[in-house]
Amino acid sequence: MRKFLAVVKREYIQRVRTKFFIVATVLGPLFLAGFTILPAVMFGIRSGGPTRLAILDESGKMYERVAKELTSGKKPSDEDAAQTLEQTSSGNNNAKEKIDQANKLSRTSYLVEDVPLKGRSVADSRTDLEKRIQTHELDGYIVLPANLLKDGQAEFRLRNAADVFTVSSVAAAISRAVRGERLAEARIDEKLVDEASEPIKLRTTGAGGQESKGEASFYLAFGAGLLIYMSVLLYGQFVLGAVIEEKETRIAEILFSSMRAFPLMMGKLIGVSLVALTQLGIWGLAFLIFSVWAAVGSSIPLPQIPAMLFVYFVIYFLMGYFVYATVYAVVGSMVTTTQEGGQMALPVVLMLVAGFLLSRNIIRSPNSSLAFWTSMFPFFAPITMLMRIVTETPPLWQILLSLGIGVATIIGLVWVASRIYRVGMLMYGKKATIPEVWRWVRQS
Repeated sequence: MRKFLAVVKREYIQRVRTKFFIVATVLGPLFLAGFTILPAVMFGIRSGGPTRLAILDESGKMYERVAKELTSGKKPSDEDAAQTLEQTSSGNNNAKEKIDQANKLSRTSYLVEDVPLKGRSVADSRTDLEKRIQTHELDGYIVLPANLLKDGQAEFRLRNAADVFTVSSVAAAISRAVRGERLAEARIDEKLVDEASEPIKLRTTGAGGQESKGEASFYLAFGAGLLIYMSVLLYGQFVLGAVIEEKETRIAEILFSSMRAFPLMMGKLIGVSLVALTQLGIWGLAFLIFSVWAAVGSSIPLPQIPAMLFVYFVIYFLMGYFVYATVYAVVGSMVTTTQEGGQMALPVVLMLVAGFLLSRNIIRSPNSSLAFWTSMFPFFAPITMLMRIVTETPPLWQILLSLGIGVATIIGLVWVASRIYRVGMLMYGKKATIPEVWRWVRQS
């Protein structure tokens, strides 16, 4: 035990004293805040002046409505945005949602002018408008056909065709204008339609009829998986480097003459992991203090999350982190360089992504066979079991069984890594093959 603790202490102190650790610990929360706040700030920055548009209205009665919708600053409703993006984008749903969200954050304004035909042909008017676009007098123009209210299709010519945000906003404005004109022609009061279209307010309740909002719990479980993933990517290389460190310095003979491979491997894993957990703990404390300060200063109510859920969060985060950290330890015992180790460990770490993909099915049916078995699989459990807990808490025996399997997996992987490490440590300049690794594990 004394030698084991000595390895843990060495691995921990050696890395905590480095300038990189201190700088990363201090700057980490600042970078996190920057990545959180800067996108919203950048989307809100106005670039250039208002968008200058001309409207060529062949119907003779739609200009006023379209111009009003564009200049009023009204943002597209969810329904309008969905229809608009479906017409103007061929991307997937996630891409459409991102475009719409970015469009809502932007503060685009429009300068609109009417282009009456005055006996001229549409082709001649288009030619003049094209010339104005080429000379940067206009940013674009809209053509509203005479049959727009029936089955006509509006046309939007924009100098910058890649500006999908403006295309989305203009298309939504035209849609609202057409809908309003159709209601007016049918002699239907638009205000009554708007009032009838107001969404209802849904109050979700839990046991005992108390109001329950599960979003906070869901995001807590999702955040645990994301935190594990980011931690493994950030600190997995540290574990890998610590395991193969003696291979590069060639002091294996001295180490194995004084202690066995298993406590050496376990000491390295725990020592390096404590470095990661120390840094994450400091960041978490800083985030907690900032959140409480922001909530108190701005009167924002903190989400009501059961205290036991935080306990599960910590337990499954630690289990998930150590499960994937031991993967790096196993890989490190097989390879000779960190570059090789990172490539070999990545496919296993990506199994955590599979846990995210299974989350939707588990949330919909947390007591299904799929949910049960995936929550028992140690590489999925940090995500899937937490999703089950926040949706419909499974029996305690299932939670304990999941944790037991996870702990056994960690110990088993460390044992395998130590047996590989004991033989592979003495090999230099040669990559171990799978049959060789299996033979090393079976050696007594």
